[in-house]
Amino acid sequence: MFVAHRDPTGRTPGQYARATWRRLRMRTLVTLGVLATATALLGRGFGLQDWRFLAAEVSLLISMFVISRYVLPVLERRDRGALAEEHVGGVLDSLPRERWRVIHDATLGRGNVDHIVIGPPGVFTIETKSHPGPVRVGRLHGATIAQAQAQGKAIAWVTGSDVQPLVVFSRAWVDRPGARRKGVRVLPARMLLGYLQKGQMRLSTSDVDAAHRALADALLEHNGRTRLLGDRWSIRL
Repeated sequence: MFVAHRDPTGRTPGQYARATWRRLRMRTLVTLGVLATATALLGRGFGLQDWRFLAAEVSLLISMFVISRYVLPVLERRDRGALAEEHVGGVLDSLPRERWRVIHDATLGRGNVDHIVIGPPGVFTIETKSHPGPVRVGRLHGATIAQAQAQGKAIAWVTGSDVQPLVVFSRAWVDRPGARRKGVRVLPARMLLGYLQKGQMRLSTSDVDAAHRALADALLEHNGRTRLLGDRWSIRL
């Protein structure tokens, strides 16, 4: 009989990235709104020729330039990143739940892991990228590889299992799909399910459950500590 396993994070794919995008967008809109309102009030109160109105108008124009030049590109990247995680998460959620465990948006205090997959072929961490490509595995950015390696080591320490770190591009053309660079395998999202399901069986059902349980306990413990520290900080304030 199939028993549903609770996701220890309780998070949806891309939840952290999407929340970050929303916060940044809201701050941008609020900043522009405050500056525009202040400029209008100064113009009404002191006249359009007053230096205070002119200074506020200049500040508004400078802010609009800065936002268009620097903030909007960041917002666009954040949005693409969230969409990429949501897309890859949707792909992973189609894995048979009786044999696979999928955790999204997990953190143990050392950065965010987009997806963790546990199944018969082993344990996998997935770092999702939204770059449209083309992507050459041999030239993949060193920071991306280092990030994936660190994620794999962190999850391996928790589960006690070997972990295969993956970098998955949601929409890019990859020159050598499935190739490794410094122990990290690189795949396009369209080949992810095939790669996972065709892997050699390494874990029994009990092994899968044990690895998932160890990871769930670690995540729940970390989340509990984070909430406790947040509550204590709020009380101090």
